[in-house]
Amino acid sequence: MQAYKNLFLIGTSHISVESVHFVEKTILEEKPSLVALELDSQRFVALRQKKPQRKLTISEIRQIGIKGYLFARFGEFIEHKLGDAVGVSPGSEMLKAAETAGKEQIPITFIDQPIQITLKRLSNGITWKEKFRFVIDLIKGPFQRKKYQFDLRKVPEQELIRVLLADVKKRYPNVYRVLVDERNRFMARHLFLAMQHETKIVAVVGAGHEEEIIAEIKKFEKR
Repeated sequence: MQAYKNLFLIGTSHISVESVHFVEKTILEEKPSLVALELDSQRFVALRQKKPQRKLTISEIRQIGIKGYLFARFGEFIEHKLGDAVGVSPGSEMLKAAETAGKEQIPITFIDQPIQITLKRLSNGITWKEKFRFVIDLIKGPFQRKKYQFDLRKVPEQELIRVLLADVKKRYPNVYRVLVDERNRFMARHLFLAMQHETKIVAVVGAGHEEEIIAEIKKFEKR
């Protein structure tokens, strides 16, 4: 967890039981005036209902772009497979944060960019070179020696997260820009505004977002 002024940022793994317990413990101990979640309202409803997301229509797929749609479905498939392997449903820590906040009568807010916008920007931004690299990495993956090893049941160490993100930024610069940089700025702006009138905020975000979100908040302060 990283703290800045009246903001406490929890970096989580979306399939880690460790994250679920830590989120609950932090909210109960810190007793914030607001809990912020790295979700938009649509994704939160889908998580809470615990139902498979409905299939999009051709018109909806065209709106977000076929590349963004395929990327999202593939990411969703992998996350659920990994979740099944460790016995934790993806997003359980977000649900636990909302549940704990509800019991403590603490309001929640959603700080992430709407998923349709993110996927549309991804469709428009990803290059043919990045798509080619993605296919090559998928083919090579099962045959090359594992480069990174960590326990899926726990949140990876900060240094490992930095290495992983640096690798993604190098190989997929436009994917990194849309999925990391732009969303960090979006979330930082929401948190910066909330910090002006809340006594204490606990924000639950994916591991790796914390440092950049704080850096972006400091930029907003200077402006």
